[in-house]
Amino acid sequence: MGMYPLNPASGNYDFGSPLMSKSTIDVGGGKIFTTLAPKVSDKNIYIQSIKLNGKPYQKLYITHADMVKGGTLEFEMGSKPNQKLSSYEVPK
Repeated sequence: MGMYPLNPASGNYDFGSPLMSKSTIDVGGGKIFTTLAPKVSDKNIYIQSIKLNGKPYQKLYITHADMVKGGTLEFEMGSKPNQKLSSYEVPK
């Protein structure tokens, strides 16, 4: 899916390269959380940018609380690392 709980007690899921172009989670209450990475491939393994519900997302993680609201997280993938991602907000 492109995320994993680095520290399960924190409630944050850090981003990594997704393996699937689309995945969905039924988070309850009729809400769905979807991850999209339409250009992911054997060569396009690097995150270029991230959007949450169509808006630029500047964090390198998502909280569990944000996921259970439902919505769509979209990864733009590319063949080279995006050095600008190091300026994104890191978990606290």
